[in-house]
Amino acid sequence: MIRLAIATLRRHRGAYVGTFLATVLAVALLAGGGLLLYSVLIAEPPADRFAATTLAVAGDREISLETVTTKQKKEGKSKVKRKVKSERLTGAGTLPADLAGRIAAVPGVAGVVADAAFPVQVTARDGRALRGADDAPVIGHGWVSATLTPYTMRTGRPPGTGEVVLDADVAARGGVRVGDELRVTTRTGTRTLRVSGIAAPAGRDGLPAQGALFLADGDVAAVSGLAGPTAVGVFGAPGTDVAALRARVHAVAGDAQVLAGDDRVRADLPGALPDYIGPISIFGFVIGITAFAAVFVLTGTVTLSVRQRLRELALLRAIGATPGQLRRLLGVESAVLAGFAALPAAPLGVLFAEVVAARFMTLGAVPAQFTVRVNVPVLLLAAVAGVLVTFVAARIAGRRAVRIAPTQALVETATAPASGTFVRALVALVTAAGAVGVLSFVPLDGPLGMGMSFVSSALLLCAVAAVGPLLVRLLAAVVARPFGLGGLIARTEHRRVAAVAVPLVLMFAINTVMLLNSALLSRLTGQEQVAREAPATAQVTGDGGLPLDTARRLADVPGVTGVAAQLPTRVIVAQGGKPEDYPAQGLLVGGPDTALDLDVRAGALTADGFAASAALVRQYGWRIGDRVPLWLPDGKQVQLRLSMVYGRARGFGELVLPAGLVAAHDPRGLVRTVGLRYAPGTAERIHAEFPALRLVPALDAAPAGDASNQQGAWELMVVISLGFTAIAVVNTFAIAAAARRREYADLRLVGATARQLQRLAGGEALVTVIVGLLLGSAVTGIVVGAFSAAQDGVLRWIVEPGTHAVMVGGVAALGLLAGVLPTRLMVRRRSLATQV
Repeated sequence: MIRLAIATLRRHRGAYVGTFLATVLAVALLAGGGLLLYSVLIAEPPADRFAATTLAVAGDREISLETVTTKQKKEGKSKVKRKVKSERLTGAGTLPADLAGRIAAVPGVAGVVADAAFPVQVTARDGRALRGADDAPVIGHGWVSATLTPYTMRTGRPPGTGEVVLDADVAARGGVRVGDELRVTTRTGTRTLRVSGIAAPAGRDGLPAQGALFLADGDVAAVSGLAGPTAVGVFGAPGTDVAALRARVHAVAGDAQVLAGDDRVRADLPGALPDYIGPISIFGFVIGITAFAAVFVLTGTVTLSVRQRLRELALLRAIGATPGQLRRLLGVESAVLAGFAALPAAPLGVLFAEVVAARFMTLGAVPAQFTVRVNVPVLLLAAVAGVLVTFVAARIAGRRAVRIAPTQALVETATAPASGTFVRALVALVTAAGAVGVLSFVPLDGPLGMGMSFVSSALLLCAVAAVGPLLVRLLAAVVARPFGLGGLIARTEHRRVAAVAVPLVLMFAINTVMLLNSALLSRLTGQEQVAREAPATAQVTGDGGLPLDTARRLADVPGVTGVAAQLPTRVIVAQGGKPEDYPAQGLLVGGPDTALDLDVRAGALTADGFAASAALVRQYGWRIGDRVPLWLPDGKQVQLRLSMVYGRARGFGELVLPAGLVAAHDPRGLVRTVGLRYAPGTAERIHAEFPALRLVPALDAAPAGDASNQQGAWELMVVISLGFTAIAVVNTFAIAAAARRREYADLRLVGATARQLQRLAGGEALVTVIVGLLLGSAVTGIVVGAFSAAQDGVLRWIVEPGTHAVMVGGVAALGLLAGVLPTRLMVRRRSLATQV
């Protein structure tokens, strides 16, 4: 059977080109998406700041909650089930100040170093912000921590009081030399410090994911605001057994974790390490989009390729082949074809992964240190998936095709027997019901909204594909009348039109839904930001942020009547034993006038309470007055009373806490912006007292960078999907045109001219495109309408007319070109009339 399949493929190479191309692209997309997800799942920090130590002791870097459920079984027995779920912290708590001394007394310990790590904003005297490689943050330490890596002096001397040592990489990027003065900002304030030296790790200028700034050990507490070390590095005596030493240190470390080997890197400040939580979601969504599009398109292409061989299958039936033998032949042919297609698809998948990763890194959605890891098992899995999809698609398509009557080999146009209507209707009903369920019961205004809109679109597309021939028959008859094509459509095989129209529906619906929904979110975010900041006269910002004390001083400037300082942070909330991380704000408000409008729905913000968005309150079932446990960035748990519910949370945060509480427990602890409301003439006083700050009219404030990055990420996903589906549309039209070669040749023999055949193909392509756009618009309207209503209660069918028009025009132009051009090239060939 395999030799027969290979011989068939070799004999009909031209007929299989379209299927081969579709399989190559599908496997390449699966391989590329798989490599991206695999690479981000195994991604590790690029360097270990504790490389010189034997052990590293640190507090928890995540919140873990355990739930215990007991299930009663028969005969009085019970089964206890334990689940532990964790959420990563964005900061690091401090260890007891005397812990380093206690560890130093442990047998086998040769030395200990108490490390205090904290983010710093460093600005040169000319106003340039200093950053590490790939825009990495700069982390402050005491000079004693230099031995942990180790850093050694290149020029200058160790820092004294009021001095710093800068790592060589940051110094080179900023053109800083020994003796220069730097402005260093932390949550405790802004200071001018002099550079006393330049240091670097052995063999390089700095660590790839973080810059380093070292202060005199006596200055650390005042500059950082830390009450103790964030980690302790332990140096073992020569010849000491590491496992035994770790056990002894753990005995005196209490609840702190003792890390050895590659795990030592986890003792570093979380903000100093690349964050791969977001990229996991991004690449998971990428592989979801690519996998659905690949399977959807590949199934349709294989089905169409089987249909173009109906005459051959009828001839094989005429010489005695059984339906079972023909199904096996089709399955083996498709599997062999997919196996050959996987060979060029693997390197294309690697290239795809590299290009997509580079673009996401440019957008800032993925850490700059991310690298694509080529993994052979992932490539093999993609190839196996491609083989399985083509094999199953061929077997399913062959179930009806192989029952063709042998006499069909003698007719002009072979048609397969009609069957499977009940199964198709059942599939359409189930998938449509699933889409309705997702759109009705999943909160689309939450973090899963965009993902669920894609899922509902995919389910509706499956429903359209299942009953495609019926929908095409109904719509084509209506569409054809205004163009005088009723007779043409009556003679057209609707299954072929449906097979060509469905990729158009996919191309339009999936991409338009993502474009319109992401555009809607961006628009609503911008509108809410404008509404929030409308009461303020101006927004005050500084390079990298402002200390909270500066915001308080701004509130005391004569003429200022209202102040609202926003300090961005992350807060963890638990429900049912599952911790969830949410964006939040520390908020400082003051003055008789309001400088920030959050659209308060209930209550009022108090000094000892917190506020939550209406969506979060609805999700967790909170009420005003409830005391809720919250975990702050450094792992500190607090119980706060819900005192206010607000509506304008987009681009702001789901929770609002007192700014002083956030500044004390967020390692960065800097105010992003201060909204001010003031009387005429006050701006000059602010400029005079705070010359380093920028005063921007409220309406001119730029949107949050995270929102623009998310929009860019969605647009990149659309580009990926649009590119593949566009190629699939062209490929499908080409296969359909090639399948009609004999039909066109017969028409030429009976006197049809090339121009008449071109008009025939053009009319059918026009109807196909219109039907595809109508079905795609129906899917888009349902999903976008439900998504829009979930966001703000407004039902919108077309969010952005310009974007919608571009998609309609682009898909229509591509469909018409792909439908007409292959036929035009085919009928102009003089040899066509002989191919009967």
